Amino acid sequence: MSTNKTSVALAVLAGVAIGAGIGILMAPEKGSKTRKKIKGRYDDATDDLLGKYKHLKKKVSKIDVEDTYDDLVDTLSSKSEDVVSFLEEKLASLKKQVAKY
Repeated sequence: MSTNKTSVALAVLAGVAIGAGIGILMAPEKGSKTRKKIKGRYDDATDDLLGKYKHLKKKVSKIDVEDTYDDLVDTLSSKSEDVVSFLEEKLASLKKQVAKY
């Protein structure tokens, strides 16, 4: 994600959190109930973010860098062989044309 999109996402999340906090604080309930609500929502948000973090961590850990590197090297090797073959054919063709003169 680009830095600009990340900044916007963080600003939106911060706005939602601040808005929710102000809404709870402005509610006409006892302070103890309000604190319990704030703590409950905080705990829920923390659990949600932790779950998302664990999920992302699991996805990233499945990426095997060595296999990806090996695949890239194999692909580049075959492409370079194709280029060499192409150039050898062109060189042979040019030698035939020069031999005619």
